[in-house]
Amino acid sequence: MMASQEKKEQKGKRRGKQSVAYECPVYINASACIAGKKEGEGPLAELFDMIGEDDLFGCNTWEEAESSLQKDAVYLAMGKAGLDSREVQYLFAGDLLGQSIATSFGIMAYEIPLFGLYGACSTCGESLSLGSMTIDGGFARNVICVTSSHFASAEKEFRNPLEYGSQRPLSATWTVTGSGAFVLGKERGEHVRGAITGITTGKIMDYGLKDSMNMGCCMAPAACNVIYQNFIDFGRQPSDYDKIITGDLGSIGQRALIDLVAEKGYDISDNHMDCGMQIYDSKTQDTHAGGSGCGCAAVTLSSYILKQIEEKKWKRVLFIPTGALLSKTSFNEGKTVPGIAHGVVIESV
Repeated sequence: MMASQEKKEQKGKRRGKQSVAYECPVYINASACIAGKKEGEGPLAELFDMIGEDDLFGCNTWEEAESSLQKDAVYLAMGKAGLDSREVQYLFAGDLLGQSIATSFGIMAYEIPLFGLYGACSTCGESLSLGSMTIDGGFARNVICVTSSHFASAEKEFRNPLEYGSQRPLSATWTVTGSGAFVLGKERGEHVRGAITGITTGKIMDYGLKDSMNMGCCMAPAACNVIYQNFIDFGRQPSDYDKIITGDLGSIGQRALIDLVAEKGYDISDNHMDCGMQIYDSKTQDTHAGGSGCGCAAVTLSSYILKQIEEKKWKRVLFIPTGALLSKTSFNEGKTVPGIAHGVVIESV
């Protein structure tokens, strides 16, 4: 009986060691993103729903500003989907701050049942994975996945207050000020943007690196694991995806990832893209290795990636937000910086 059940599960939704394939797609029926002033000066500016005139967004503190990002992103996404909060069964949300305070203070007023998440900068992929599984399992008809980050609140949480004026090495990335929200539905909406057809859940990977100012290389092994396992579990090659998109490895982490995947026997150099390298202009904006933060992958997905999928310029992408699992405490105690990544297969409808 047990062997029969395992065989049935493998034939159905489970794929290999770390993946799930949905028999019916989970639709991304709407999305919205809000970005900060610096992001609004970058190459994706015209695709953002809202851009802040300053990074306080009319609030008194950086943390309150980040909460307002989530609140407004959810409001805009629900409006695009033609839903109100009573029609949403669950929120899957998280941020980078201690106890996820940007999330709790930001979306409290909606009174929607919440699963609070922490996957560092991979939280967008984690929320889309859990949200789509919830819908595929029949536990909800509509869910919203939202995450955010803020440059100033993240610097205070993980490094130093801005007033300290510390110098950043060239390997460092710039935390994106922004939030992205996504409405997932069981039924196809009128303005559907794409469909989630599968996921590959990542494992914590630790190569012993301790440099918190080079998080791209710290996260690259986790991204490599997800990409390799996705190819194995689904029986695919790099060419089966129009783009393989990581969240925030930056220019240095990208080189490490391409080399790591090559050691596994795959060449992704032609179709790899990193959100952290797209959101800023490396020639005109001083962000060193690129962008990072929970908002980096979320804002780029909502503004740019889904636009390409919606317009059928890309038929299938593997979207892999990446996260560095560290805190000020772990760093000050000399611990390493493990990484995590979560893969989401998104296809055009």
